Amino acid sequence: MQESHNPYVIPLSIIVAGVLIAGAIMYAGDGGGFVAQTDTTNPKDGTESGNEQAVTGDVKSVTGEDHILGNPDAPIKLVEYSDLECPFCSRFHATMKQVMDEYGKDGQVAWVYRHFPLSQIHPSANEAAQASECANELGGNDGFWAYIDEVFLRQDQGLSTSMLLAVAEDIGLDRPAFESCLSSGTYAESVQRSFEDARTAGGTGTPYTVVVVDGDTFTPINGALPFAQVSSVIESALAR
Repeated sequence: MQESHNPYVIPLSIIVAGVLIAGAIMYAGDGGGFVAQTDTTNPKDGTESGNEQAVTGDVKSVTGEDHILGNPDAPIKLVEYSDLECPFCSRFHATMKQVMDEYGKDGQVAWVYRHFPLSQIHPSANEAAQASECANELGGNDGFWAYIDEVFLRQDQGLSTSMLLAVAEDIGLDRPAFESCLSSGTYAESVQRSFEDARTAGGTGTPYTVVVVDGDTFTPINGALPFAQVSSVIESALAR
């Protein structure tokens, strides 16, 4: 058979490869990550997505076991499902600190942090989540928040075990006790439960935040939205 030399004929293999490469990233259901897929309408890791998607699942009630910054009895709670190795989570973490400076001081808004480590694309995220729980064990709620603040600040250095240990020491935690806690895997199951809770709540990417008003789900915040948009959502919640 004569080979075609038509410059407008593209081999099928190239088309197929292009489709595969263009696939967006979405979740895999094995408890830890994302796989390639062509449906770009789904939120994904590292997104600055809009806020059109409704909450598609049940959000676990906030309790005293949660990591809460601000008034635990605040009528509005921003329940964030986050990944310590996710760059957009780091960006959104700074936004949330700005939110708390603006809305947390009067006790109307609280920030609830829950783990959503996407291990297939962020191989150190699960260990980092467990490390933050060790920080909570040794340093209480203040220790937890100080720890994740510092991890996000150093995120671009890579979340190696040695870095996680160094952060603990630098914020004043007992390093040998912290290392023992982390190596024991004590919090592996609780981190996994948090991951599953995120999925149940409708999370398909990080960061994923649900605004809860007086115990009822109000709206999701998908991705690392800027402060102005988050503020608009909060103002709507306050106006209810």
